[in-house]
This record gives sequence, C-alpha cells and structure tokens, in this order.
Amino acid sequence: MVVRNWWRALTAAAVLVALGGPLAAAAEPADYERVVNGNFDSGAADPWWTGAGTAGHVAGGEFCVDVTGGTTNGWEALVGQNGVPYEAGQSYTLRFDARATTPQPIAAVAGEAVEPFRQVAKLDANLTTERQTFTFTFTSSLDFPAAGNGQLTFWLGGQSFDNTVCVDNVSLVGGVLPPPGLEPAPPIRVNQVGYVPGLPKQASLATDSTTPLPWTLRNASGVAVASGRTVPKGLDAGSGENVHLIDFSRYDTPGTGYTLSVGADTSFPFDISTTALTGLRYDSLAFFYHQRSGTPIEERYVGAAYARPAGHVNVAPNQGDDNVPCRADLACGYTLDVRGGWYDAGDHGKYVVNGGIAAWQLQNSYERTAILGDARELGDGTLAIPEQHNGVPDVLDEARWEVEFLLRMQVPDGQPLAGMAHHKIHDQQWTGLPTRPDQDPQPRRLSAPSTAATLNLAAAAAQASRLWKKYDPAFASRALAAAEKAYAAAKAHPDMLADPNDGQGGGTYSDDNVTDEFYWAAAELFATTGRYRADVMASPLYAGRSITVGGFDWAATGPLGDVTLAIVPTSLPARDVSAIRAALVATADQHLTNMAAAGHPAPYSNADGRYEWGSNGQVANNGMVLALAYDLTHRPKYRDGAFTALNYLLGRNPTNYSYVAGYGDQPVRNVHHRFWANQLDPSLPTAPPGALSGGPNSGLQDPVAARLLTGCAPQRCFVDHVEAYSVNEVAINWNSALAWLANWTAEQSTAQGACRVTYQAHTSDRGVTGQVTLRNTSTTTWPGWTLRFAFTGNEKLRNGRSATWTQHGRDVTATSHRQIPLGGTVTVGFTASERGEHTAPVRFAVNGDICGA
Repeated sequence: MVVRNWWRALTAAAVLVALGGPLAAAAEPADYERVVNGNFDSGAADPWWTGAGTAGHVAGGEFCVDVTGGTTNGWEALVGQNGVPYEAGQSYTLRFDARATTPQPIAAVAGEAVEPFRQVAKLDANLTTERQTFTFTFTSSLDFPAAGNGQLTFWLGGQSFDNTVCVDNVSLVGGVLPPPGLEPAPPIRVNQVGYVPGLPKQASLATDSTTPLPWTLRNASGVAVASGRTVPKGLDAGSGENVHLIDFSRYDTPGTGYTLSVGADTSFPFDISTTALTGLRYDSLAFFYHQRSGTPIEERYVGAAYARPAGHVNVAPNQGDDNVPCRADLACGYTLDVRGGWYDAGDHGKYVVNGGIAAWQLQNSYERTAILGDARELGDGTLAIPEQHNGVPDVLDEARWEVEFLLRMQVPDGQPLAGMAHHKIHDQQWTGLPTRPDQDPQPRRLSAPSTAATLNLAAAAAQASRLWKKYDPAFASRALAAAEKAYAAAKAHPDMLADPNDGQGGGTYSDDNVTDEFYWAAAELFATTGRYRADVMASPLYAGRSITVGGFDWAATGPLGDVTLAIVPTSLPARDVSAIRAALVATADQHLTNMAAAGHPAPYSNADGRYEWGSNGQVANNGMVLALAYDLTHRPKYRDGAFTALNYLLGRNPTNYSYVAGYGDQPVRNVHHRFWANQLDPSLPTAPPGALSGGPNSGLQDPVAARLLTGCAPQRCFVDHVEAYSVNEVAINWNSALAWLANWTAEQSTAQGACRVTYQAHTSDRGVTGQVTLRNTSTTTWPGWTLRFAFTGNEKLRNGRSATWTQHGRDVTATSHRQIPLGGTVTVGFTASERGEHTAPVRFAVNGDICGA
C-alpha cells in the first residue's frame, strides 16, 4: 500500500466555504458516489491515507486518527483519499460525521494532489467530543477524471496538543459522468511471447457465439498455415464472458510473428520456438538486482534508464540503514546496521517474512536444478550482477544479498530477545510517489521482533548454509549458526506475533499462526544438519499435510519444508517421502481439474471464486507445484499444466495483458513503484523487463482500482496504473515465484527435443529390478551415450546389462559406445539391493540433456 499526502500551500484562488454554506448555484448533482470506503464497514481504512504526525486505525466502525500536536497550520497533519473525480461546473455534496477527544477545528478540502495543488473548496468545521454530521455543497471549477489527481483531505493540524479525531460516513455525491468501468479487451487471448514445439498450444476466445467458429493460424507473412474450429466452453466464471477454446497444438513449425484469427479479430503475435521463454528466466531474476538496497544499481548491468545511486546509505537526504533504532514505543535500547537486502515491493520497506520466502525460492530454484534438472543455466556468469564470474552460481550470489540482510535483523547477543529477528524495517511514514530510494528523506525504524520473522531467518539461512558449503565454508558456517540460534529463540518465544496494526509507513505482514514456519524451519535445519528430525516428524503438518490447492505464500510456508524434504536426500523414512510427493501430485491433479473447466485456465482456486491481492504470484507458486509433480512423475499432463500457468501470466487471460513487463505486445508498464514511475514523471522509467505485476484482485483496496473496476469479474479486476497498488504492485515473493517457474519452463523447453525415458521397476524380497528405455529425440545421432540418474533411497547397485554401470553414493551412471540413430531406442536394466520402499528416480539425463517422459 502507498500513501500520498500533500500539504503544500494551496493557491490564492482557494474558495473558503462556511459550514453548510453552498457555493455558486450549480446543476443538480447525479447520484454517483465519489468516495471509496467512506463508512469503514470493512474494518479497514484503505484507500484512506494518513500523513506526517498522524496515525490512523478503524475502531468501532469509525476511522480514528491520532494527531501529534505542535503544528502551526491545518495542512501539517492530514488524512485523505486520492483519485477523487471532479467535473468543472458540476455540483457536489459532501457529508461526514466527526468528533474529537478534545474539541478542535478541522477543515475538509477538495482539491488537487499534485503541483500546483489547486483547491476546489474548503469546509471549516468545529469538532466537539460528541459526534456531529456536517454537510455542504459546492460547484467544482476544475476537472479531474476518475483515478486522476483529484483529492479529498481532512486538515487536522494547527493545534498545540495531541488529539484523536474520528470520522465516519464520508460521502461525496455529484457529477454527471458515470464511473468509467472496465477497459475493453480484444477477444483472442494468447501467450504473447511464445509456445514450445511438441507441447500444447491453446488460446481463448471471448464471443457471444454458442456454436463453434472457424479459426486460422497465420505466419508472419500472413499466410494461413493451420485452421480448425473453436470449442465452446460456455459462460466462464473467472472472466464473466462466454469463452471458446482454440487448440492449435498439432502445428509445431518454429517461427516468429504467428497470429490467430477468428472472423475479423486477430490476436497479438507470438513465436513457436524452443527458446521463446529463455530470456524470461534471466530477466525475472534481474528484478532482484534492481531491488537491491544499499548499493548503486550500475548502468553496465541494467542500462542507463534503470541505473540509480545507492539507497539508504546515510547520504543526504537519506538517513540511512546503518544505525536504525526501534520504533519509539518499543524502546529496545539498541540500533542495528541493516544495510543491504532487497526493497520488498514498490515501497522502500524491507520485510523478513517476505524476504525469507523470496530468498528460499531463488535458492530452491538452484537446488532443484542441481538435483532434478540442469544447473548449468543458473551457473556463474549467467546473470548481469556485480558478483558474476566469482566461481559461484549467480542465483546464489543474488539470494545471498538478501540472506545477509536477514542475518543483520537478528537481535544481538546480550539483549533480552537475543536470536530473535525484527519483523521489518521501513520509513517512519509512507513515502510519496515518485521517490527514488536515494532521495527518500524519511527516518527509518525497526518494528518489534516476531516469531514468524525469526523462523523465516532460520529456514532461509539453514538452506543457504548447505548450498554455500562448497563455495564459502565460512559463510555457510555463519549462516547455520544464525539459523540455529534463531530456531532456539523462536522455540523460547513461540507466540510473538506481528502487530496487525503496525501499518504506518509499511505493510504489516501479520500472521496469527506460525505452526507452518516452525515446520519449514525444522525441515531446512534437518536437511542441512541431519538433526532436528524429531521436530520435523512431530509437526502436525508433517508429510504433506499443508499442501493444498490453496497454495503457499509468505503466510503459509509449510509446503516449502515439504518441497525440500521431497527433493533433498535425507534420512526420513521412504514411505514419508513418498507421502509428501503424493500430496504434491494430488494437489497438482486438483489444479488440473479446476483448470480444465476454466475459459482462461490458471492454477488458482478460492472457495468463493474471488481473486486476492498478489494472485499472479499465487498462480506462479501453484505452477511450481505442477512443475514439481512432473519432476516426480514425468507425466506430461503436469508439465503441460505448468506451461499453461505461464501462458496465463503472459497474456492468455481476460485482460489481454502480459503481466510481465517487457514481454508481449501489451505488457504491463505502470506497476506501482516509487522509481519505475514514468506515468507520474516522464523522466523516470517504466517497469524493467521481467517484473511481475500482482495481478487481478477482487478486493480493489486502492482508489484507482475501486473507481475503475467496481463490479469486475474476478480475472478482470486489473488496471495497469502506477497508483493502483492493490492490483499492480510488484513484490519480491511474486517475482521469486515467476523466476522459479520461468527457469523450469525454459529448461523443459529445450529438454523436449533431447531424449525420452520410460522407467519400470518391481521389487521383491531379493531387491529391485529396473528397466530403462531411452529414445533419441534430439537432432543428431548419438555416437555413444551416458545415462545418469539417482536412487531416491538406500538402493545399492548389484549389476547391470547392456551398458557399463557404476554407482557413487546415490548417483548411478550407465555408459555405452553403441550408436543410437535419430528416433532409435535402447533398453537397459539393472538389479539392486534395497532397504525399505523403492521410489522411482525423478530425473534422467542422457549426454547431459534432461530427458522428458
């Protein structure tokens, strides 16, 4: 959420209006309500903001604002709402209820939120301790469209004493222009980037027709290369439209600039290529370098438009992150050096609970490729960051930038809560838009430690320790020591929950249940040390019980522990590992069932059908579940489902936007961000390639979305506007989900052409007998071949046939000098002893290429 409060002097042309006194005669106003959430019945204040010297909360159905005394002018303490529309020459009636703990005068002001801060009208009201209703009517001399720069504020300053002012039932009715509603979207929705040969290729069509319609696929020259008929799916709940399916999967010829046409309608162009999605794996990771705090973002890595000085390093006007005190009411008695880390979202806050899951997801992306995939494409020198070519995989270098910050958020030794982690650090007040990080003048403050933050630190640092052990043993040791200290502190303080009212200057990230964080942290510590097994197995979430179709996020982290236990070899019983994997696969099946019924399929599910804040991040996270189900089973339906999730994010959705900046012909540009704010300041850039918008959100918690999208169908609740923070903000945990999925789909795009594997095995009291059939589906003959896979349990190779077999640890290699022509197959086999259950290997590679099923 963002707050914009403007308290500059208003123009001399401001019109003063006495209580209840109208301005010049005007036309009868229409019954259009222009204020959003004026009765505060939801229990939340959004989209009302509070300014310097004020702090607001909803209590008893009123919006009550604590005001610090000692100001001279009314506009030095503000509360308000932006995006309020006014029409020149039209009449408006403002009504509100108000009271104060101590009687004082206030003013209600209609005007402009940006320079030159012109004023439409000002009402002076004298508040008493009793609730009163105030009403006045005025005619606007200015034009501000919906979601423009119009504003309604209450001036609460100018008093020597502290006070609390409460308002309710705020209403502004008038004007003749109805709310603009949803912007139209072209009817044919495709992945605007590209489709992969050999995989399903589908698009969606919104149409009133209830019968099949002819479609045509054309190449870049306009030549028809394929055709067919649409498949009606009926009324689609997600979009509120009648939708047809277009399936052109049989066409596999690589090329660029393909389009689909139905009648006079034509889609955005797209490619068919094994490399169409390659760039996204790197641009989605580049997002994190852009978001780094405490270091200059250099032109040689991001280009001139996105380069900027270091933010929050104690260079004026910054007050710096090197010596940050606790919030005044906490009086912790120490300061912390919390430089570094990633800015969480569009604001300048840094949050441990969001940083933990984001760092974990980047690290897991690498760990998963090292165990199940191809780690070469995430190796050293693959990202444009200062640490490239240092001998360490770049994705681990990027994640370390955040992990080091997490360690700095730990309460120092000798303090009462030593080992705990502070929940967050951000500006004392919300920073206005736009504000480049190095130009932020706000004081920085630490919020209280929390159990959730402490366990996030423990989990991410324990994971980092095992991944860094061979690259930097000293850092690995330091990370593990911090993780174990944090876990012990969390067990000693298991119920220190983040304050849900601590939302001044930064998001609350409050979480009233930390059972999932305890399980996740124990799982990471166990996977790294071999200890903590009892804690893992004693958790009520053990063995996949928290893996559901609802997905995971910063407040639901249990599945992160399960993902680690599903793919990282440990001493857990094989039956329990199988149960975790089965839970992942069962959830993937639920996603596929839901997607099959949708007109614009996405792995996203809520019982009420609504979409929530950050839905695109959840789509990507659930795409990760589908991808892991494919890794674990090699069943093509899960692979296809993961690609379908990415198709939705890249344009096959009812808004017809690619939600990834820089990708497609209609990508998001104006994400909510204080530096990427070109819409407000043309000298600033738009969002860089690879940044993921939060996406559709039925809640519409900001004034721009609320005014433009009222009544929207769930998947249509989106607008590409820099101030529409509830639908169009960016966040590190959403981009980490995109980066994970983008890396996986890029890997699978090239793997489709390499080889295919069929694995069969049966067990008896004498052990396991396995058979592997390889098919050469690459572009060249294999002059010889080397097959590699890993046992998942304690199997020991006895012998093999039709190849030379060896085993080192769990890694098995079969080598042959036999030539395999294109399309040719070979079947090899082995026998092995085992203790316990046998689970099929999850990855097979031939000559270094990952094989599909």
